[in-house]
Amino acid sequence: MLKFLLEKEFKQFMRNPVMPRMVIIMPLVMMIVFPLATNRQVQDIAISIVDNDRSQYSAELINKITSSGYFILSDYSSNYNQALKSIEKGDTYIVLEIEKDFEKNIVKEGSANVIISANTVDIFKGSVGASYLSNIIFDYSSMLSEKLSLNNNRQAINIIPLNEFNQTLNYKNYMIPAIMVMLVTMITCFLPTLNIVSEKEKGTMEQINVTPVNKFTFILSKLIPYLIMGIIVFTICIIIAKFLYHLDSKGGILSLYIFTLVYVFVSSGLGLIISNYSYSMQQAMFVMFFFVMILFFMSNLFTPVAYMPEWGQWIAAFNPLKYYGHAVRSIYLKGAVFTDMYRELIILGIFAVVLNVLAVVSYKKNE
Repeated sequence: MLKFLLEKEFKQFMRNPVMPRMVIIMPLVMMIVFPLATNRQVQDIAISIVDNDRSQYSAELINKITSSGYFILSDYSSNYNQALKSIEKGDTYIVLEIEKDFEKNIVKEGSANVIISANTVDIFKGSVGASYLSNIIFDYSSMLSEKLSLNNNRQAINIIPLNEFNQTLNYKNYMIPAIMVMLVTMITCFLPTLNIVSEKEKGTMEQINVTPVNKFTFILSKLIPYLIMGIIVFTICIIIAKFLYHLDSKGGILSLYIFTLVYVFVSSGLGLIISNYSYSMQQAMFVMFFFVMILFFMSNLFTPVAYMPEWGQWIAAFNPLKYYGHAVRSIYLKGAVFTDMYRELIILGIFAVVLNVLAVVSYKKNE
């Protein structure tokens, strides 16, 4: 009986003019466009400089800032108020004001003041840009201190920063695993939900309900096709990540597929539960959208769970996407394998069992 139900599912899927194309086109578009569009690497920050000193030292500092690769000089303002207007217009993100007698104060007193003003409407760009600028000024200050020091003492401690796991600080490497997780979630949550609800609207579900097919076999016939589609989508993502972005899984492909296989049962189970209580496409779409938004935003995909308030962390603890997203990122960037993340695998397994049992129980043949 299961064989014939699966045959029906695949034939029905292939007859649909949209679904087969979506399974191929959706991961292609999202994997190619989203990593570029969601790039949060801060560079080419527009900066306005107010140089009240116009000395050799102030010119050296300005040259060091503009040659850093992070800043573009958008305005050379004559006073602070003029520079502030460029911030208000959105032409500038950072204003640097160099005090009068900047060079004189450095030579005679050993210190001078500069003022950094940041446009923090875009909190990330403003705060990170100000931090970059502070580091550049600190480096220049250290160079001057060494240059002007009478005994020419060097710093006792040299700081050598090392970035583990994502050495180049490439934001795409951080976002690509998240996009892969989102794609698998959307495909395996939405498709089984929409499939069952469309059958309810067409009346074909009533024909299945009068057959001797038991509930377990019916739910299994709905799970297996979307399990295969989820794996296909994930494989497309792996290929694009490797050949377009040169991002390889440090923990191996097997670990990725083990976690994805278990997670597909989780997300498909959630979709089947929602479809069992939905009687129209609109109702199913709104309910699914509600749950998917919670899954996306209450996980580690965009905001670290550790930075959430306590109630948010409690909600995230019951979010399967948190564990799957963490596993995929760790496998890709840290080189973890499934034996290193057995806790996440066990939790996802529990979610898979619970949600699919609920899907079987909530399916009513007498409706």
